[in-house]
Amino acid sequence: MALENLSCQKSAGGWHKRYRHHSSTLNCDMVFAVYLPPQAEQGAKLPVLYWLSGLTCTDENFMQKAGAHRLAAELGLIIVAPDTSPRGEGVADDANGAYDFGLGAGFYLNATQEPWARHYRMHDYVVEELPALIEANFPVSDKRGISGHSMGGHGALVCALRNPGRYQSLSAFSPIVNPMNCPWGEKAFSHYLGEDRSRWREWDACVLIGEAREKLPILIDQGDRDDFLVNQLKPEALQAAAQAAEHPLTLRMQPGYDHSYYFIASFIDDHLRHHSAVLNG
Repeated sequence: MALENLSCQKSAGGWHKRYRHHSSTLNCDMVFAVYLPPQAEQGAKLPVLYWLSGLTCTDENFMQKAGAHRLAAELGLIIVAPDTSPRGEGVADDANGAYDFGLGAGFYLNATQEPWARHYRMHDYVVEELPALIEANFPVSDKRGISGHSMGGHGALVCALRNPGRYQSLSAFSPIVNPMNCPWGEKAFSHYLGEDRSRWREWDACVLIGEAREKLPILIDQGDRDDFLVNQLKPEALQAAAQAAEHPLTLRMQPGYDHSYYFIASFIDDHLRHHSAVLNG
């Protein structure tokens, strides 16, 4: 798969680069960003942390706002940030341009309903196609971690729980943990997957954690002043499911923090160290 380099900036001794490629999984062109720490130019094969962003975001939000490059350079972590949905001419979108469905809101699942099924297969893209592309073109090891924010936190949890052995570390910020039972998830799932709620279960972290064959430790940070905490995020549901399944989960409620990248930037170092302890350990 050919890569087109769109931009390149020096950062924290390494390089932040953006690429475009054609995705056969999504049937459109896709853009992703990669941060390559200084060790990547020294012949070392490095672990990769995949970051999944939230509603309305692209690959650019995390790379520009999270402040992750400095510590990633110190730890020798490559960071890969894909877009949040397929895009381009012919890709279906919400008829009214809603922010929480369609473009920018792929929910990291494989849609089964038309017109979404042709393009909206973000789970397979994130889990299979993108890592194959990264591993063919960059100096990476076979060690992978995954993290994300909000809708992307949902994506990180689901990708890891559905694919035991694929990732060695897992974390999330303010994830949508029970999409079957929140407005964002119900809207997206009913369109992408249809009205049969039994089909939604395989994309809900609260269900998956009870069925998980692998007890991958999870770190979650959640701000207690998050406007979406009560109606959309419901971290207590995942905590209860994890306790019932005896699945290791560290849920940290952070006083005073909201849903923004100020919150992510405040605690990203803890998450990078969480991943590095496993991926470099």
